[in-house]
Amino acid sequence: MDIQRIAAFSQGSAGGNPAGVVLLKEAASEADMARVAAEVGYSETAFAVAQDDTGKSWRVHYFSPESEVPFCGHATIALGAALGQHSGPGTFALTLNEAAIKVEAQETEGGLLATLQSPPTRSQAISEEERRDVLSLFALGQEDLDPRLAPARIHGGADHIVLALKDRARLAAMTYDLDQGRTIMRRHGLVTVMLVFIEGDQSFVARNAFASGGVLEDPATGAAAAAFAGYLRDSGWPHGGAFTIRQGEDMGSPSLIRVTLDDTRGAPVRVSGGTRAIG
Repeated sequence: MDIQRIAAFSQGSAGGNPAGVVLLKEAASEADMARVAAEVGYSETAFAVAQDDTGKSWRVHYFSPESEVPFCGHATIALGAALGQHSGPGTFALTLNEAAIKVEAQETEGGLLATLQSPPTRSQAISEEERRDVLSLFALGQEDLDPRLAPARIHGGADHIVLALKDRARLAAMTYDLDQGRTIMRRHGLVTVMLVFIEGDQSFVARNAFASGGVLEDPATGAAAAAFAGYLRDSGWPHGGAFTIRQGEDMGSPSLIRVTLDDTRGAPVRVSGGTRAIG
Protein backbone atom coordinates (compact mmCIF):
# COMPACT_ATOMS: atom_id res chain seq x y z
CA MET A 1 0.00 0.00 0.00
CA ASP A 2 1.14 3.53 -0.81
CA ILE A 3 0.96 5.26 2.58
CA GLN A 4 0.90 9.04 2.76
CA ARG A 5 1.73 10.71 6.06
CA ILE A 6 0.00 14.04 6.58
CA ALA A 7 -0.38 16.23 9.68
CA ALA A 8 -3.86 17.74 10.06
CA PHE A 9 -4.73 21.01 11.83
CA SER A 10 -1.10 22.08 11.55
CA GLN A 11 0.03 25.67 11.88
CA GLY A 12 2.30 26.40 8.94
CA SER A 13 5.23 23.99 8.92
CA ALA A 14 4.73 22.84 12.51
CA GLY A 15 2.30 21.02 14.74
CA GLY A 16 -0.80 19.13 13.76
CA ASN A 17 -1.91 15.55 14.30
CA PRO A 18 -0.21 12.98 12.04
CA ALA A 19 -2.45 10.60 10.12
CA GLY A 20 -1.81 7.88 7.60
CA VAL A 21 -3.76 8.04 4.34
CA VAL A 22 -4.05 5.15 1.89
CA LEU A 23 -5.87 5.59 -1.45
CA LEU A 24 -6.88 2.19 -2.79
CA LYS A 25 -8.09 0.98 -6.19
CA GLU A 26 -10.00 -1.88 -4.57
CA ALA A 27 -11.14 -2.72 -1.06
CA ALA A 28 -8.66 -4.18 1.41
CA SER A 29 -9.47 -6.68 4.14
CA GLU A 30 -10.02 -5.52 7.70
CA ALA A 31 -7.00 -7.57 8.73
CA ASP A 32 -4.77 -5.81 6.20
CA MET A 33 -6.03 -2.36 7.18
CA ALA A 34 -5.55 -3.14 10.89
CA ARG A 35 -2.03 -4.41 10.20
CA VAL A 36 -1.04 -1.35 8.19
CA ALA A 37 -2.51 1.04 10.78
CA ALA A 38 -0.51 -0.70 13.51
CA GLU A 39 2.66 -0.49 11.41
CA VAL A 40 2.12 3.21 10.66
CA GLY A 41 1.61 3.78 14.40
CA TYR A 42 -0.32 7.04 14.19
CA SER A 43 -3.52 7.46 16.17
CA GLU A 44 -5.48 6.83 12.95
CA THR A 45 -4.98 5.85 9.34
CA ALA A 46 -7.70 6.44 6.72
CA PHE A 47 -8.24 3.90 3.94
CA ALA A 48 -10.24 5.19 0.95
CA VAL A 49 -11.49 3.26 -2.09
CA ALA A 50 -12.72 5.16 -5.16
CA GLN A 51 -16.38 4.46 -5.92
CA ASP A 52 -16.29 5.65 -9.53
CA ASP A 53 -13.94 7.14 -12.13
CA THR A 54 -14.54 10.78 -11.16
CA GLY A 55 -12.26 10.72 -8.11
CA LYS A 56 -15.02 12.52 -6.19
CA SER A 57 -16.67 9.62 -4.33
CA TRP A 58 -14.88 7.36 -1.82
CA ARG A 59 -15.63 4.59 0.68
CA VAL A 60 -13.60 5.22 3.85
CA HIS A 61 -12.49 3.17 6.85
CA TYR A 62 -10.51 4.52 9.83
CA PHE A 63 -8.21 2.33 11.90
CA SER A 64 -6.24 3.14 15.04
CA PRO A 65 -3.29 0.90 15.98
CA GLU A 66 -5.70 -1.24 18.03
CA SER A 67 -9.19 -0.97 16.51
CA GLU A 68 -11.45 0.39 13.78
CA VAL A 69 -13.21 3.65 14.68
CA PRO A 70 -16.43 4.93 13.05
CA PHE A 71 -15.16 8.44 12.29
CA CYS A 72 -11.94 10.39 12.69
CA GLY A 73 -11.79 14.12 12.10
CA HIS A 74 -8.05 14.67 11.72
CA ALA A 75 -7.65 11.68 9.40
CA THR A 76 -10.54 13.08 7.30
CA ILE A 77 -8.74 16.43 7.06
CA ALA A 78 -5.56 14.59 6.03
CA LEU A 79 -7.58 12.55 3.53
CA GLY A 80 -9.03 15.77 2.11
CA ALA A 81 -5.51 17.04 1.46
CA ALA A 82 -4.52 13.76 -0.18
CA LEU A 83 -7.62 13.81 -2.39
CA GLY A 84 -6.92 17.43 -3.31
CA GLN A 85 -3.46 16.40 -4.47
CA HIS A 86 -4.85 13.33 -6.26
CA SER A 87 -7.83 14.87 -8.05
CA GLY A 88 -7.38 18.62 -7.63
CA PRO A 89 -9.16 20.98 -5.22
CA GLY A 90 -12.87 20.39 -4.79
CA THR A 91 -15.51 18.60 -2.76
CA PHE A 92 -15.39 14.85 -2.14
CA ALA A 93 -18.23 12.58 -0.97
CA LEU A 94 -17.18 10.08 1.71
CA THR A 95 -19.21 7.03 2.72
CA LEU A 96 -18.33 5.88 6.24
CA ASN A 97 -19.49 2.85 8.22
CA GLU A 98 -22.37 4.76 9.81
CA ALA A 99 -22.66 8.06 7.95
CA ALA A 100 -22.13 9.92 4.69
CA ILE A 101 -20.10 13.14 4.87
CA LYS A 102 -18.12 15.51 2.65
CA VAL A 103 -14.63 16.95 2.72
CA GLU A 104 -13.38 19.92 0.73
CA ALA A 105 -9.81 20.73 -0.29
CA GLN A 106 -8.62 24.16 -1.35
CA GLU A 107 -5.25 25.66 -2.16
CA THR A 108 -3.98 28.46 0.08
CA GLU A 109 -0.67 30.29 0.35
CA GLY A 110 0.17 28.10 3.31
CA GLY A 111 -0.70 24.84 1.52
CA LEU A 112 -3.83 22.71 1.30
CA LEU A 113 -6.69 23.60 3.65
CA ALA A 114 -9.33 20.94 4.24
CA THR A 115 -12.85 21.30 5.61
CA LEU A 116 -15.06 18.41 6.60
CA GLN A 117 -18.80 18.36 7.07
CA SER A 118 -19.39 16.21 10.14
CA PRO A 119 -22.06 13.59 10.73
CA PRO A 120 -25.09 14.79 12.74
CA THR A 121 -24.39 15.79 16.34
CA ARG A 122 -26.06 15.05 19.66
CA SER A 123 -25.30 15.32 23.36
CA GLN A 124 -26.67 14.15 26.70
CA ALA A 125 -25.82 14.28 30.39
CA ILE A 126 -23.36 11.64 31.54
CA SER A 127 -24.40 8.88 33.91
CA GLU A 128 -23.19 8.74 37.50
CA GLU A 129 -21.03 5.74 36.61
CA GLU A 130 -19.44 7.60 33.69
CA ARG A 131 -18.83 10.65 35.89
CA ARG A 132 -17.23 8.57 38.62
CA ASP A 133 -15.00 6.66 36.22
CA VAL A 134 -13.67 9.62 34.22
CA LEU A 135 -13.10 11.84 37.25
CA SER A 136 -11.22 9.00 38.93
CA LEU A 137 -9.16 8.37 35.79
CA PHE A 138 -7.78 11.92 35.78
CA ALA A 139 -7.76 12.35 39.58
CA LEU A 140 -10.27 15.19 39.28
CA GLY A 141 -12.89 16.36 41.75
CA GLN A 142 -16.08 18.34 41.32
CA GLU A 143 -14.16 21.43 42.46
CA ASP A 144 -11.93 21.17 39.34
CA LEU A 145 -14.87 21.50 36.92
CA ASP A 146 -16.11 24.71 35.32
CA PRO A 147 -19.82 24.99 36.12
CA ARG A 148 -20.52 26.85 32.87
CA LEU A 149 -20.41 23.57 30.93
CA ALA A 150 -21.60 20.43 32.69
CA PRO A 151 -19.87 17.11 31.93
CA ALA A 152 -21.56 15.53 28.92
CA ARG A 153 -21.52 12.62 26.53
CA ILE A 154 -21.15 14.15 23.06
CA HIS A 155 -21.37 12.75 19.54
CA GLY A 156 -20.42 13.98 16.08
CA GLY A 157 -19.72 10.69 14.34
CA ALA A 158 -18.19 9.04 17.41
CA ASP A 159 -18.84 9.14 21.17
CA HIS A 160 -16.76 11.21 23.61
CA ILE A 161 -17.10 12.59 27.12
CA VAL A 162 -16.18 16.23 27.70
CA LEU A 163 -15.11 17.79 31.00
CA ALA A 164 -14.62 21.56 31.26
CA LEU A 165 -11.87 22.53 33.72
CA LYS A 166 -11.67 25.77 35.70
CA ASP A 167 -7.88 26.05 35.62
CA ARG A 168 -5.59 26.14 32.56
CA ALA A 169 -2.75 24.78 34.70
CA ARG A 170 -4.88 21.79 35.67
CA LEU A 171 -5.40 21.07 31.98
CA ALA A 172 -1.64 21.33 31.35
CA ALA A 173 -1.03 18.80 34.13
CA MET A 174 -3.30 16.14 32.61
CA THR A 175 -2.04 12.61 33.22
CA TYR A 176 -3.62 9.18 33.51
CA ASP A 177 -2.88 5.48 33.32
CA LEU A 178 -3.20 4.22 29.74
CA ASP A 179 -4.43 0.74 30.65
CA GLN A 180 -7.03 2.10 33.07
CA GLY A 181 -8.11 4.62 30.46
CA ARG A 182 -8.47 1.91 27.82
CA THR A 183 -10.66 -0.13 30.16
CA ILE A 184 -12.89 2.81 31.06
CA MET A 185 -13.27 4.11 27.51
CA ARG A 186 -14.11 0.70 26.11
CA ARG A 187 -16.53 0.02 28.98
CA HIS A 188 -18.47 3.15 28.14
CA GLY A 189 -18.09 2.99 24.34
CA LEU A 190 -15.96 6.15 24.12
CA VAL A 191 -13.38 7.10 21.50
CA THR A 192 -11.82 9.89 23.59
CA VAL A 193 -12.28 11.88 26.77
CA MET A 194 -11.96 15.60 26.04
CA LEU A 195 -10.71 18.00 28.70
CA VAL A 196 -11.33 21.63 27.80
CA PHE A 197 -10.48 25.05 29.23
CA ILE A 198 -12.77 27.95 28.30
CA GLU A 199 -10.72 30.99 27.21
CA GLY A 200 -13.74 32.84 25.86
CA ASP A 201 -17.09 32.32 24.18
CA GLN A 202 -15.35 31.46 20.89
CA SER A 203 -11.96 30.22 22.07
CA PHE A 204 -11.08 26.96 23.84
CA VAL A 205 -7.99 24.94 24.72
CA ALA A 206 -8.35 21.16 24.75
CA ARG A 207 -6.58 17.88 25.43
CA ASN A 208 -7.99 14.55 24.26
CA ALA A 209 -7.13 11.24 25.90
CA PHE A 210 -7.36 8.45 23.31
CA ALA A 211 -6.63 5.30 25.31
CA SER A 212 -9.38 3.42 23.45
CA GLY A 213 -7.09 3.43 20.41
CA GLY A 214 -3.93 2.68 22.37
CA VAL A 215 -2.73 6.30 22.21
CA LEU A 216 -2.21 8.39 25.35
CA GLU A 217 -3.20 11.70 23.75
CA ASP A 218 -4.26 13.16 20.40
CA PRO A 219 -2.59 16.44 19.31
CA ALA A 220 -5.78 17.45 17.44
CA THR A 221 -9.16 15.71 17.43
CA GLY A 222 -11.56 16.84 14.73
CA ALA A 223 -14.30 14.35 15.62
CA ALA A 224 -14.37 15.56 19.22
CA ALA A 225 -14.36 19.17 18.00
CA ALA A 226 -17.48 18.44 15.92
CA ALA A 227 -19.16 16.70 18.85
CA PHE A 228 -18.21 19.58 21.15
CA ALA A 229 -19.75 22.05 18.69
CA GLY A 230 -23.01 20.14 18.87
CA TYR A 231 -22.88 20.25 22.66
CA LEU A 232 -22.28 24.00 22.70
CA ARG A 233 -25.28 24.44 20.43
CA ASP A 234 -27.46 22.13 22.54
CA SER A 235 -26.42 24.09 25.65
CA GLY A 236 -27.33 27.46 24.20
CA TRP A 237 -23.70 28.59 24.33
CA PRO A 238 -23.07 32.00 22.66
CA HIS A 239 -20.78 30.52 19.98
CA GLY A 240 -21.58 33.22 17.42
CA GLY A 241 -21.48 30.71 14.56
CA ALA A 242 -17.79 29.90 14.84
CA PHE A 243 -15.07 29.08 17.35
CA THR A 244 -11.51 27.79 17.55
CA ILE A 245 -9.88 25.03 19.58
CA ARG A 246 -6.17 25.07 20.31
CA GLN A 247 -4.90 21.58 21.05
CA GLY A 248 -1.54 19.84 21.34
CA GLU A 249 0.22 22.78 23.00
CA ASP A 250 1.01 20.85 26.16
CA MET A 251 2.55 17.96 24.21
CA GLY A 252 4.69 20.10 21.91
CA SER A 253 2.52 19.78 18.78
CA PRO A 254 0.45 22.98 18.59
CA SER A 255 -2.67 22.53 16.49
CA LEU A 256 -5.54 24.79 15.49
CA ILE A 257 -9.08 23.59 14.76
CA ARG A 258 -11.67 25.96 13.30
CA VAL A 259 -15.36 25.11 13.62
CA THR A 260 -18.38 26.79 12.04
CA LEU A 261 -21.99 25.94 12.85
CA ASP A 262 -25.55 27.22 12.79
CA ASP A 263 -28.27 26.96 15.41
CA THR A 264 -30.07 23.96 13.90
CA ARG A 265 -30.10 21.37 16.65
CA GLY A 266 -28.37 18.14 15.63
CA ALA A 267 -27.19 19.46 12.28
CA PRO A 268 -23.70 18.67 10.96
CA VAL A 269 -20.96 21.24 11.57
CA ARG A 270 -17.91 22.24 9.52
CA VAL A 271 -14.42 21.58 10.85
CA SER A 272 -11.40 23.13 9.08
CA GLY A 273 -7.65 22.87 9.39
CA GLY A 274 -4.35 23.33 7.62
CA THR A 275 -2.26 20.34 6.55
CA ARG A 276 1.38 19.52 5.92
CA ALA A 277 3.15 16.51 4.47
CA ILE A 278 5.40 14.55 6.83
CA GLY A 279 8.69 13.15 5.58
